[in-house]
Amino acid sequence: MSKLQLTEIERVRTISKEDFYTNYVKPQKPVVIEKITEDWPAYSKWDLNYIKKIAGNKIVPLYDDRPVTHKDGFNEAHSKMKMSDYIDLLQTKPTNYRIFLYNLMKEAPSLQNDFKWPKIGLKLVKQLPMLFFGGENSKVFMHFDIDYSNILHFHFHGKKQCILFSPDQTPNLYKVPYSLISREDIDFENPDFEKFPALKKAKGFICNLNHGDMLYMPEGYWHYMKYVTPGFSMSLRSFPKKPLHLAKAFYNFFIMRHYDNFMRKRKGQDWIDYKNEKAIRETNKKL
Repeated sequence: MSKLQLTEIERVRTISKEDFYTNYVKPQKPVVIEKITEDWPAYSKWDLNYIKKIAGNKIVPLYDDRPVTHKDGFNEAHSKMKMSDYIDLLQTKPTNYRIFLYNLMKEAPSLQNDFKWPKIGLKLVKQLPMLFFGGENSKVFMHFDIDYSNILHFHFHGKKQCILFSPDQTPNLYKVPYSLISREDIDFENPDFEKFPALKKAKGFICNLNHGDMLYMPEGYWHYMKYVTPGFSMSLRSFPKKPLHLAKAFYNFFIMRHYDNFMRKRKGQDWIDYKNEKAIRETNKKL
């Protein structure tokens, strides 16, 4: 069976602020740090049952893996559920429902006492600790973040697999125009190289995150996530340092997403179909 060209992401147990910045932030290279959360209360406390106890009565937005349609707003949730019911679902059976980019810290402030802002050489945005939840085998489609931030991604409860590509691999990834995603019908675990031949050229990274691990994702990196077991993660962010990435973030926020929403309303599903077709046409043209 054909596979992508993926290199295992380097893992370290601990690291100094200076080494992290010099060896990973400056060269924009991903790394997994295994012991960075061991002195956090979260390391011993954070599991699904604890979240259920702390925030079980909160109504949370849920997303699944259905393809984007013209009816979907930007990052619009597909459903809602009480957190306690959602965690019961996660612990009962596999589900495609995920919680995405959710500021649970705002809803349950006591969670803020359970983690420490890592002193790791990045100026982190204190207002944006976001949580993500997923059920067994649920997947997050290949995408990059709208703000091109440096991301510290901490995983809790179980195991999660991550596939990353640097921004320079974008020409091989069938990026959908006016969006942050690749073609949603690509299976990045078992890609169809006949339908998507440019993927043969793509060179990326892979890792498995265990409870307490932190993955550093540099600016603008593409990422695909699979929850091997039910679990959740927290991301902390640092704004991009490269002027080009700051410019792209500005464009994404203030021009691209508004133009895309306008065209969805104006042209409906024809706009979505046009973008998906153009992703294949423009990518294969460069082969």
